[in-house]
Amino acid sequence: MVKPKRTDRRPDGEPRATDFVESLDRGLRLLQAFGERSSPMTLSEIAALAGLPRATARRILLTLAHGGYVASDGRLFAPTPHVLTLAGSYLRSNQIVAVLQPVLDEIAISAQEIGSLAVLDGDDVVFIARGSPTRIFSGGVDIGYRLPAFCTAVGRVLLGRLGDAELKTRLGAMNREALTPQTVTDPKRLLSAITADRVRGYSLVDREAEPHFRSIAVPVKRYDGAVVAAINIGAHVDRISTDEMIKRFLPLLREQAANVTQRLV
Repeated sequence: MVKPKRTDRRPDGEPRATDFVESLDRGLRLLQAFGERSSPMTLSEIAALAGLPRATARRILLTLAHGGYVASDGRLFAPTPHVLTLAGSYLRSNQIVAVLQPVLDEIAISAQEIGSLAVLDGDDVVFIARGSPTRIFSGGVDIGYRLPAFCTAVGRVLLGRLGDAELKTRLGAMNREALTPQTVTDPKRLLSAITADRVRGYSLVDREAEPHFRSIAVPVKRYDGAVVAAINIGAHVDRISTDEMIKRFLPLLREQAANVTQRLV
């Protein structure tokens, strides 16, 4: 008699309740809450931001403190540098970062502007690597920095990998709050722009995510043609025009993206 195979998922594809660790989920939510403020917080403030009861937040904070992830003076709590080991695990184990970091360094030197690598995370893009010429300093594209996908060049490139029907649904459901006076928020215009960018193979966004910043991006594809990331060059509007971006930066980005395709599996 053949025994039925055990499955860890329900018929609808969702994890079974017994496989969900609620305490771990709450702990991760609490750690994320620290990113909402730039200064230490009280227990009540952290609990409110994480959407947790005060007593639950206290137990989690004490557990995190025991592991070295949180420090406290008895009233205020703040994350410690040990939290960076969590991000470090991702960056060190991510093949895309390992392959693209030298590429970004070359792009930055050639263009004398910042080059960045981003991936899609929900409705946001997250920058996971960067290359920068030494003469330029910018805190806006640090590793881990997040921006809405709909109004960024890397985000539109990554959204372009979706089919038209899925893209239309996704755009209609996401928060499309304007970040600058130039931000396009109308879902029909965005759908048209992203599908056009998909055809031409790049996206150029001018002052939609940041008031004085424009960016051009191309998709990064793995060996089978699937889009797995996006690379861009961004610059202050006073340094370069959109036409110059297309003329100077687009060929550089396309060449470097094509060079890594067979190395990504």
